[in-house]
Amino acid sequence: MTILDTIIENKIKEITQSKKLVSLNELKDQVHYKRSCHSFADAIMKGTGIISEFKRKSPSKGLINGEVTVSEVVSGYEKANVSAVSVLTDTRFFGGTFNDVFLAREAIELPILRKDFMVDEYQLHEAKAMGADVILLIASALSVNQSNELASAAKSLGLNVFLEIHNEEELAHYGKNIDVVGINNRDLKTFTIDIENSIRLSKSLPNDVPKVAESGISNTETLLKMKSEGFDGFLIGENFMRSKNPGMSCKDFINTCGL
Repeated sequence: MTILDTIIENKIKEITQSKKLVSLNELKDQVHYKRSCHSFADAIMKGTGIISEFKRKSPSKGLINGEVTVSEVVSGYEKANVSAVSVLTDTRFFGGTFNDVFLAREAIELPILRKDFMVDEYQLHEAKAMGADVILLIASALSVNQSNELASAAKSLGLNVFLEIHNEEELAHYGKNIDVVGINNRDLKTFTIDIENSIRLSKSLPNDVPKVAESGISNTETLLKMKSEGFDGFLIGENFMRSKNPGMSCKDFINTCGL
């Protein structure tokens, strides 16, 4: 099994357990469930395009930063003038929790992406209850039908949909309910990175869809190259989180890029 297969297998077990513990009605009663979501696409197109991330660890790198708190990091990101914030909620492989999104929502006004492996409509309701504005659909973890169904369900809840693709076959997952497309330089099956991958795939997407480059963006040269190739957004996680002060690291990076 690949790393992705293992994560999805575990995720399905987690969801089964979550459904037993918290009903849909209970999720709908949460304080943030009825709030209107911020526009992810607008935030990217009108701002710096930087989507910074709160990420404690990863399967490939292990612990990244276990010292900082969600509130201080995302507040620092907002002060640095990012367009949106991504928060990992997978516990076993990335050290995240549902409460991380809730705490982020209490701390900032920016669009928040619940970054997890979404395979069940129940998770969309969880995202709304947490206070997320955006959900992630990873094409390599879903069939085209699953992507379409989850995207449609997310839009019916008022959530923004961020589709992540990695190869040409996954272009088939793009549809009318997708707000933003992310192209991942990291292969989630092997966790190897090819920085040119985003540029190649971006040429096959419609010109009017906001495009985000993901993974392996650790210097200004790479970001500015992506920007010159037509990318509107840049998801950056580990590069900032490895710092003792991720918010300040993010601010310095944005200033250096001239965004």
